[in-house]
Amino acid sequence: MSPFKLSWKNLWSKPLNATLNILLITFGTCILTVLLLASTQIEQKLENNSKDIDLVVGAKGSPLQLILSSIYYIDFPTGNIPLKEANELAKNPFVKRAVPLALGDNYNGVRIVGTDTNYIGLYKLKIKEGKFWKEDMDATIGATVAKEQNLKVGDTFYGGHGLTEMSDQHKEHAYKVVGILAPQRNVTDNLILTNVASIWHMHDEGEAHVHEGHDHADFKSEQETEGKEITSLLIQYRSPMSVAMFPRMVNQMTSLQSASPAMESTRLFSLIGVGVDTLQWFAVLIMLVAGISVFVNLYNSLKERTYDLAVMRTLGASRLKLFIIIILEGLILTVIGSLIGLAVGHGILQIIGSYQESSQARLTGLIFLPHEVYLLLIGLAIGIFAAIIPAIQAYRSNISKILAKN
Repeated sequence: MSPFKLSWKNLWSKPLNATLNILLITFGTCILTVLLLASTQIEQKLENNSKDIDLVVGAKGSPLQLILSSIYYIDFPTGNIPLKEANELAKNPFVKRAVPLALGDNYNGVRIVGTDTNYIGLYKLKIKEGKFWKEDMDATIGATVAKEQNLKVGDTFYGGHGLTEMSDQHKEHAYKVVGILAPQRNVTDNLILTNVASIWHMHDEGEAHVHEGHDHADFKSEQETEGKEITSLLIQYRSPMSVAMFPRMVNQMTSLQSASPAMESTRLFSLIGVGVDTLQWFAVLIMLVAGISVFVNLYNSLKERTYDLAVMRTLGASRLKLFIIIILEGLILTVIGSLIGLAVGHGILQIIGSYQESSQARLTGLIFLPHEVYLLLIGLAIGIFAAIIPAIQAYRSNISKILAKN
């Protein structure tokens, strides 16, 4: 009989012990898998969505809230800012690119973002079908929006007031889908993009017309900017000197506030990281307990099977074969537990993601990371270390003494 078959038979001679060991390893691996997938996806989302944005300027309030609402679209804006003041900042010598954002509407929970053509260059957007927005009430939608909302080029839809609910729809004017973006793997996959004037139009009931053809916020006429507001500005710096000078100027010399995506994202991830680290250590502790449990199980099993192992030696089994049998028993338990834990971890995260309301922060279990191999290697290591002492004892056992006692 092969060492593998012998190991399998020996393990399941006491199915309760084997099952408990597998469950412990499964639980620990599952927690580590969920934490690895979730933290990696969150970190990637934070990095991908803000990598070309140096600063966000908006209304006074929480800097983190400003970043979450203007870059990640998972919080409410801190308020609106005067367009006139925003235009003055956009023309500052420290600024290379200023992208206006006008928020306030949604379609079935998908945020409608009023912006200008600078947004295309900022996120390096590409069209899959149709074209970019140009006229008022034109809408270019993200790839995920098109799929989940079943929208195609030429379709029309009504926006709803607010960022999450469709209870107050703007049925006076319909948006028309003029383009669908190619998948970007960032926040734009889950957005509906239009021009700023469209957002104004939806909220200025008294106006008889809109500013047709304006796809940017910086209008030439000062009269047209009077009383107009936007939500925030996404800023790209012109030079390294801007990092030190521009944020201080915004905070001290204007009624607005500036927030650095890099600083706030680091702060956010550090807050999340505290909980992640705690859970990781908890999972590692469970894995260690599982390893000790496997060791105790194998050690006790070895005591009970010393006569059987001695008989195997007399029948021609080598010391090495006995050694391999014990090691295999530890590996079988940990590999089964690790594989089940990986699968369950992916399944749990997919279920969590399906219940998340915000599409921007949605997590998925349908991805596989190279680092997951390390989780499997950890399981293998635990199996080897748990089995090494019993295996050495089996290797060194004195068959003549064992047979004499029995």
